[in-house]
Amino acid sequence: MAILINPETKVICQGMTGRTATFHCARMQSYGTQLVGGVTPGKGGQRHLDLPIYDTVAEAVEETGADATLVFVPPSNAGAAIIEAIESDIGVIVCVTERVPVLDMVRVRQALDGSNSVLIGPNSQGLLAPGIGQLGVMSTVDARRGRIGIASRSASLTSEIVAQTTQAGLGQSTTVGVGGDPVHGMSLADCVERFIDDDETEGIVIVGEIGGTEEEHVAALLDRRKTDKPVVALVVGRHAPPERRMGHAGALVSGLAGSASAKIDRLRSAGVIIAPHAGSIGDTMRSALN
Repeated sequence: MAILINPETKVICQGMTGRTATFHCARMQSYGTQLVGGVTPGKGGQRHLDLPIYDTVAEAVEETGADATLVFVPPSNAGAAIIEAIESDIGVIVCVTERVPVLDMVRVRQALDGSNSVLIGPNSQGLLAPGIGQLGVMSTVDARRGRIGIASRSASLTSEIVAQTTQAGLGQSTTVGVGGDPVHGMSLADCVERFIDDDETEGIVIVGEIGGTEEEHVAALLDRRKTDKPVVALVVGRHAPPERRMGHAGALVSGLAGSASAKIDRLRSAGVIIAPHAGSIGDTMRSALN
């Protein structure tokens, strides 16, 4: 089964009446996601994409029974929108917004403590369970129902690896983009642990990158929780110059801390199979399963 969502998941979108949200919500509807309404303050009572619009998340939850939300709110208000969803007891929150202020995300992390909510993002492609549902902006073209769980820090490589696992005849159980911002919700390790516990996920792919400690936490998890499921990892940024921030991910390498080589060594020590390059993920996983 997929992790985080199922065919009964009811989804709302915060900021649904915006142009970009409208486009992607229409895609989600076409894919079969059970989108039940939207939230835009001041536009309550209107309809958009033939769905009701509410002024608050609490109203939307009361009227629709929604248990997941997609946040398409500008950076200055995205943190408050996420906290509103947490306070409304939404189970799964996906935030695609980039450049949410770090201090706002610190407040979000505080609100998450002790709550029933799981946050994916911000700066996330979202999640995709082929044949079940899509939350976010992830491409569905190459996705096929299957047995590989994918957890990724890289948006562009996610689509490549989905395509490779499909071409290898493996498919995906769920694909999760954890987001590239330095302070975010669900981590790579959180995803891997859920995939370990999922009976229908037979292999796990993680896509890491320089900076931060996400990959080291995955290795620590695998040290604690031994699993027969093969874990294949790609860590990008091996040739990135040191002491330089790379892209929008907040990836900063200082000495060996956060470097690709250090992450690769730590993952390998935990039994992870390291893919030699981005084009080898599908074949590496197929070989590991065989």
